[in-house]
Amino acid sequence: MVSYYTEDISFNFKERRLTNRWLKFVAESELKRLGDISVIFCSDNYILDVNIKYLQHDYFTDIITFDYCEGNKLNGDLFISIDSVRENASFYGTEFADELNRVIVHGVLHLIGYDDHTEEDIKVMRSKENYYLSQREKV
Repeated sequence: MVSYYTEDISFNFKERRLTNRWLKFVAESELKRLGDISVIFCSDNYILDVNIKYLQHDYFTDIITFDYCEGNKLNGDLFISIDSVRENASFYGTEFADELNRVIVHGVLHLIGYDDHTEEDIKVMRSKENYYLSQREKV
């Protein structure tokens, strides 16, 4: 089950049902099952505090994924900075909703086991993101 929360911001995520179906499709396509995933929408400052406190990283980011997976069952917390998503959408010339969906699926792909530390990892991750984004409206 995917649950949605906010911390320190006011944000109304309206596409919960579609997103839940989509993430179930993503998981099943990767031979995984959705467990308990919390998506926490927050500000840049909140995610910076999380980054410093839990990862000892002193920088802003659009998403932090905490992986609590058990076998093929996806469990985790996705902290998403709405501030950074808005900035990235503007920078990349894309719609806010499209960038938000990219960040959400990026976090789920991390739970599945994909990484983005090397150039090759980044290419694979981006390819998976693009594919699943193209499937979103079809589920």
